[in-house]
Amino acid sequence: MYKSLSLLLFLVFCFTFNRLQSQEGDGDKIYEKAMKVRLEYPDSAIQLFNKSYKIFIKQKDTIKAIYNILNESEVYENNAKYAKSYEILWKAVIMLDATDKESLKSVLYHRLGRIFSYHKREKESVEYLKKALNIQRSIMKKSNLSKVTLVPYYYSLVSTYRELNNDELTRSYLDSCYMYYDEKKSLVAKAFIDFENACQLIKTDSKKALELFEGLYPWFVKNSPTYLVLFNKYKGDAYLQLSNFSESEKCYLNALEISKKYNSHIDFTALIYQQLAKLYALKGNYKLAFDNLNKEKELDQKVFDIRSERNQNHIEIKNEFLIEKQKQTQLLQEQYLKQLEQEDKIKNLQRIVLLISIVFILAIGFSYVRRLRYKHTSERKMLEMSKELEIKKKNEMLDLKNKELATSALQIIEKDELLKMLKGKIEASKTDKSKVQEINNALRTISVSNNKNWEEFKLRFVDVNKEFYDKVFERFPNLSQGDQKICALIKLNFSSKDMAKLLGISVESVHTSRHRIRKKMNLDRSINLEDFINSI
Repeated sequence: MYKSLSLLLFLVFCFTFNRLQSQEGDGDKIYEKAMKVRLEYPDSAIQLFNKSYKIFIKQKDTIKAIYNILNESEVYENNAKYAKSYEILWKAVIMLDATDKESLKSVLYHRLGRIFSYHKREKESVEYLKKALNIQRSIMKKSNLSKVTLVPYYYSLVSTYRELNNDELTRSYLDSCYMYYDEKKSLVAKAFIDFENACQLIKTDSKKALELFEGLYPWFVKNSPTYLVLFNKYKGDAYLQLSNFSESEKCYLNALEISKKYNSHIDFTALIYQQLAKLYALKGNYKLAFDNLNKEKELDQKVFDIRSERNQNHIEIKNEFLIEKQKQTQLLQEQYLKQLEQEDKIKNLQRIVLLISIVFILAIGFSYVRRLRYKHTSERKMLEMSKELEIKKKNEMLDLKNKELATSALQIIEKDELLKMLKGKIEASKTDKSKVQEINNALRTISVSNNKNWEEFKLRFVDVNKEFYDKVFERFPNLSQGDQKICALIKLNFSSKDMAKLLGISVESVHTSRHRIRKKMNLDRSINLEDFINSI
């Protein structure tokens, strides 16, 4: 009963699902064909749904298979085959356990709740409808959605409690529908909510209820013609409440005609025959009343799983069967979980082996890198030692050459001393006029030889201490040639006396030259001239 109410929730899901399919296989084409013929040719639609379902299962496409079941169950409901609809919906619930599609689960629970309500199973109906509502609330909170998404679930509870004649809860959930309704966002058209409001008014204000029905009628004609079966039935109830038998009869007959035309709400026609029997009895036409009662009973017998107390046992059997099936499924799931645990242990062992291998490789890599670094450090130290040895050797060679220069200089000094002595003796012999010219020539030769000796010494010193000379010229370009001579002799650790002898000047002149050099070098008194020159 009231199949269109149940469809409102998952039609949007079906639409979204179809829009998301960019490529269609054979299963998709068969599914679409079934959707097109489901109202006019329900038996053919069921066969097509079965075919597409098998293809989706083979392709392991659980979501498509579940949507297939939802639409197939709707065909069964339209033909009042609720037990069959109930059975295949449970198949979808079991399939959904392996997915995380909470939105689909809420739709399935809603559908199961509605089927239980058709059989007057209030407890189970409310249980599943509220499960669906709670799932949607959870989705709403997680996704920060508006409360308007709860309206379809409140609406289903309104319809259910109306069918179960619980006016208080019907009115309570109807108020919730109006409270959260949003024309732009709601999945339920306001016409359906207003229809439920009109149904409630039949018992208290039938005239106002009829006014609402009249205002809603054009919308249902245009947007939901199959729902006019329910619409005309309740509109007929309003006229019957006002004892307007002719209008009431017209409404009931219209409802039967629409049900036949669209092959929809077949189970609900039993209630219409029941109301017609009541109407004819009130009019005193007991023959027609009896005929309609017979039609009601005949329909009960024809439709095996129509809403009746005797058929509720069938649902109980189905329910027990599904519970047992669930137990078996649960057992298989437990076995599968054990298998997964075993696989996890194997994977953990593999991870441990892999980790140990990685650590081992890293250790080898670290050892190799460390060895390379040690080798590189050793080579660098060897290179540094080699450089130090070269520098040391160079310095030793420099010291050796400077010692040779010093020795050479001392020899020059001795030579000069000897020459001075000879010069003195020769000058003393100038009394011999016959030899004066010869003596003067010898003296000139001695002077020239002295200058050559210095030039030769200078060249050798510069050759050995070229770096020293370059630095002195660079840092102190204002030093005279005489100052450079003093600096060279200081570098060779000559005393002032030896310098005076070598240069042919007095010791006082050497001291004066040293003082002049300190000034040109701008040295403080605390700095030793010999140490400073040796540091250059």
